[in-house]
Amino acid sequence: MAGSLNDLVTEAAADLMAATSSNAAQICQRVLGDLVTHFGVDFGVLRHNDHTIRATVLFAEWPPREFVPDPDPLGVIYFAEADSVFAQLEHLKEASVLRPEAENADYQTYIEGATGVPQSSLAGVPLLSGDITTGSLGFVKFGDRDWLPEELSALQAIGTLFAQLQARIVAEEQVRYLAEHDDLTDLLNRRALIAHLDERLAEGRPGPVAVLFLDLDRFKVVNEHLGQNAGDQFIKGFAHLLSEAAGPSSVTARLGGDELIVVPSEPMEVECAAEFAHRLQDQVHKKIAIDGERFTRSASVGVATGVPGVDSTSDLLRRADQATRSAKSAGGARVTAFSPEMFERDTIRNDIELSLEGTSNGENRALVLHYLPEFGMRTGEILGTEALVRWQHPTRGLLMPDSFVGVLESINLAGKLGRLVMRSACAQFGLWRSHGVGRDAVLRVNVSPMQLVANNIVETVAATLDEFEIDPSVVCLEITERVVVQEIDTTRRTLSRLKDIGVQIAIDDFGTGYSALTYLKTLPVDTLKIDRAFVRDLGADTRDQAIVRAIVALAHALGLEVVAEGVETATAARTLLELGCDRAQGFLLSRPVDGAAMEALLARPVVPMDFAAPAESPR
Repeated sequence: MAGSLNDLVTEAAADLMAATSSNAAQICQRVLGDLVTHFGVDFGVLRHNDHTIRATVLFAEWPPREFVPDPDPLGVIYFAEADSVFAQLEHLKEASVLRPEAENADYQTYIEGATGVPQSSLAGVPLLSGDITTGSLGFVKFGDRDWLPEELSALQAIGTLFAQLQARIVAEEQVRYLAEHDDLTDLLNRRALIAHLDERLAEGRPGPVAVLFLDLDRFKVVNEHLGQNAGDQFIKGFAHLLSEAAGPSSVTARLGGDELIVVPSEPMEVECAAEFAHRLQDQVHKKIAIDGERFTRSASVGVATGVPGVDSTSDLLRRADQATRSAKSAGGARVTAFSPEMFERDTIRNDIELSLEGTSNGENRALVLHYLPEFGMRTGEILGTEALVRWQHPTRGLLMPDSFVGVLESINLAGKLGRLVMRSACAQFGLWRSHGVGRDAVLRVNVSPMQLVANNIVETVAATLDEFEIDPSVVCLEITERVVVQEIDTTRRTLSRLKDIGVQIAIDDFGTGYSALTYLKTLPVDTLKIDRAFVRDLGADTRDQAIVRAIVALAHALGLEVVAEGVETATAARTLLELGCDRAQGFLLSRPVDGAAMEALLARPVVPMDFAAPAESPR
C-alpha cells in the first residue's frame, strides 16, 4: 500500500483501539468521516450482522443524514427481504465493488428511495470473526468510481480493525450484561436495580418513584416438595410471568431468593402503585409447569414511594420491604402500602436486634433480672420467687420481655437468652442461700420453646445447678401451656429427663389452651399456674370464678400445687382463698424487685397480708 494508505490504516487503528462500548459509535463515526474524506466518496457506513434475526443493522454512518425516515429503511434490513446487494452482506467474505449496472437495479432503486440519489457506486469489505461474517464496511460514491486494488486492501485492513472492535464491544457488553443481570431469571440484579433507583431518585428527577416488592408466599413448600432445582425453575417461570405482566416500560429485578422488584417507569403515587400491584398479583397467579406437575404460589406485595432529592435508594427499598413483611404477617397474598407506623415499629425492632445480639452473649450488663415473689396468702410466707428478665436499654429505659423476646426468637437467640437467665438466676439464688436466706423458697425460671427442644437442655440445667451447688428440688422450670400442646411428644420426653435430675416442673399460663387437659395426667408436672386473664377480674366475673374453681379442683385431684398469677385486687385474693388456692403472685402482693430487694424480702419471716374488704377495714 502507498504511504498515505499505510498512514490511514495506522491512524484508524489508533482511534479504534481507544474505543469502548460506551463511545464506540462516536469513534466509529469519526473514523468513517476520515475515510470518506480520504477516498473522496460521498457516504460511509458501518453495519453489524445480527444472525439471530438474520439482519444487517446500521451501527454508524458519515455524514449523518439530515432527514431519517421513521422507520429508517437503512436501520435494520432483514436478509430474507433484502435486495440482491444487501442479501450478499450475510455471508460476504472478500472485498466487493458495485458500479451502476442493470444487474443491481433493485439495489439502486432501494438506495434512491432511502437517500434520494439515483445512481451510485459502492465498495464494501466484510467484518470477519473466523468464518463468520459479523458485519460490513461500505463506501458510496454518487455516480461512478473506480477502486484501485491497494485501496481495497487498505479497506480490508481497516475492516479487520472494525471487526476486532466489534468483538471487543460484544465481549464488554456480555460482561456488563452478566454483571447487571440475575443468572437464573435474566432480570436485573440487585446491583443494577440500585443503580437504576439511584438515578431515578437523583435531585431534579420526576417523582414520586414507586417500588413494588414481591415475596412469594410459602415458597419453602416448593423447595421441600420438589427440591432446590425445581424451586429455581419455579422462580424462573414466575419471573417471566412478572416481567410480562409489568411490561417493557417497567424495570423488573430480582433481589435474591424469591424476592422480586418492579419499578414503574412513570412517576406514581402510592395509591396508584397499590392498584398496579393488585393487577400484577392477578396476572402472575398462574400455574407453572415443573417436571410434569403444575404449581402456583401467591405473592405478598409491599408498596412504597420515594421523593427524588429527598429519599435514598436504601430508604425506599427498606420501606417496601417493611410493607411486604407486614403483608406476609397478615396472612400473605395481599398488597400492603408502607405507612409511618411501620417505620416506627421496624426502627424499634432493628434497634433491639442490633443491641441484643451482643447483650445475649453476656458482653454487657444490659440484661438484668428482677424477681417476682410468690406468697402464701394465708401465712404471709414467701414461698418462692420467679426470675424475670429485663433489658436496660441505653435510650428507651427498662424494657419488658414483650418488647424484645419476640425479636430474639426471630433471630434464633432466645435459647441463648434462656441459658443466660438460668445461669444468672442460679448464681443469685446460690448467693442468697449462702447468706442464709431463701433456704425454704423455690426458684422459678421460665424455659423458652427453643430451650425445651434443644438437645442439651438437661445437661445444661444439671451443670448449672451443680456449678452453683443448688439442690435441684428447689428449682422449678416453667413452660407455657402453648408449648405443651404444640410439642407434646418432645415435651413429654424432655420433662421426664428433667424430672430425673430432680427439678420441679410447672405449667405456666394454665387455662389458655384447653387441650392441655388431655395430656396433663401423663406429664411429670408439679405445679399449675393459673393464667392472669382468669385472676384479674376474679370476684367480679362469674365465668372466671368457675374456670378457676375447676383448675384448683383439678390440681388438687392430681396432687399438684396451684399458683395464681396476676393478683391485683383484694377481692381476687379473697376469692382465691375461698376456692382453695393460697399460693399467689401479683402486684397486690409485690411488684417485681431487683436482687437486693428480693434478698431483703427473703430475710423476713413473713409479710403481713390484709385482704379485708373496705367496709371491714379497721377504723
